[in-house]
Amino acid sequence: MCLYKRFYFPGAGYSLLVFWAILSHGCGSGQAPKPESSKESIVLPVLKITQDSATTYKDYTAALEGKINIDIRAQVDGYLNGILIDEGAYVKAGQSLFRIDDKVYREELNTAIANLHVAEAHMNAAQIEIDKLTPLVENKVISDIQLKSAQAAYNAALASVEQGKAAVSSARINLGFTLIKAPVNGFIGRIPKRLGGLVSRNDPQGLTTLSDIDSIYAYFTLSESGFLSLNQQREGLSTQDMINKLRPVTLILANGTAYSHKGKINLVNGQFDKTTGSITLRATFPNPEKLLRSGNTGKVRMEEHMDSVLLVPISATMDQQDKIFVYLLGDSNLVKRQSISVMDKAGTSYIVKEGIKPGDKIVTEGMERLTEGTRITPKPGQ
Repeated sequence: MCLYKRFYFPGAGYSLLVFWAILSHGCGSGQAPKPESSKESIVLPVLKITQDSATTYKDYTAALEGKINIDIRAQVDGYLNGILIDEGAYVKAGQSLFRIDDKVYREELNTAIANLHVAEAHMNAAQIEIDKLTPLVENKVISDIQLKSAQAAYNAALASVEQGKAAVSSARINLGFTLIKAPVNGFIGRIPKRLGGLVSRNDPQGLTTLSDIDSIYAYFTLSESGFLSLNQQREGLSTQDMINKLRPVTLILANGTAYSHKGKINLVNGQFDKTTGSITLRATFPNPEKLLRSGNTGKVRMEEHMDSVLLVPISATMDQQDKIFVYLLGDSNLVKRQSISVMDKAGTSYIVKEGIKPGDKIVTEGMERLTEGTRITPKPGQ
C-alpha cells in the first residue's frame, strides 16, 4: 500500500505532496511482479541428413508413328475402278490395294510393241542389204561406199529397235502401275478416294497410308538446358555412347496407364530447332499386340538413377519468394533457417545440390511454430 501527506509552506506559497512507500510491495495492485520465466523448448522430430541413392522421373509429350509409314499414291493418271481393301485392314507385302482403269495403258503397250516390230523389220532389211553388198565389194564389183551406206542404215535400224524396246518396257511399267500393291506389311489408314474417282500422280492427297507397326517410334523433344544436363551427367562420352548408356524408357498412354513394353532411345536429332530451342529424340517400342498405332499420343517417361545424393523430404521444406528453406538444428538445439538449392525431385523428396551437408539435422514437422533462434528438443530417439 502507499501513504502520502501534504505539507504547506506559508512563506513559499506552495504545498508539497510527499509519498511514503510502505513495505516493499509497491503501489497499485498490492502484489510484487513475478520474475520472467524462460520459455520451454518445443519437442519436434528431426532428421539427420545422409547420402542415399535416388531415381528421378521426367515425362515428355510424344507423338507415335509406325516404324514404316508410307503414303500410298498413284503413279499414273486414270479412273479408280477397284478398291481391293478396307480402311484399317492389315495387309501383307505384295497384296493388291487399288486398281486404276488400264485400257489406255494396255493400248499404249500394244502400240509400243507394234512399233518395236516395225523397227525390227527395218533392221532385218538393213541386214539383208549388207549381206547382199558385202561379196560385191569384196570382188570389187561395186565401191565400198554403198556397203558403208547400208551399214549406216543398219545401225539406225538397230537404234530404232533399242528405242522400241525401251518404249515397250516403259509401257509395261505404266500398265503395272495401274494395279497398286502393298510394299510392306502393315495397316491401312483412311481411304479418301471412292470408286470412279479420277486419280493422278500430282494429287496433293494420297490414296491411303500404310503403316508397319511391328515397332513404334515415339518422338519427343528436350529443351536445350535439359539436353545439356543429360550430356553433363555422362561427360566425356560421344552422343551415341550417351544414348547407349541411357536407361530404358516407359510409354505412358493417353489414359494414364503405362505401356507393358519398355522402349529404348536410339536417335537424337542432329540439330536444335531454332524456333523452339529444343532437340528431338526418338524412342522405339515393340508392338507385338498391335495396340499402338500411328497417330497415337502419349508421354515418354525417362528415369535417371543417381547415387550418393542428399535427400530432404518435401514436407520438411518451406517455399518463400521462389526460394526453398529448411530449419537446420544448430548448437544448443537452436534452429536456423537455411536456404537450399534443389537439383530435382525424387518421389516425395528433394535432391539437394547446395545448402546442407551430410550429418546436418533438420526439423521435419512443426516448422510453422518456429522462428530463427528457437530452441527445440529433438523428439526422443532422434
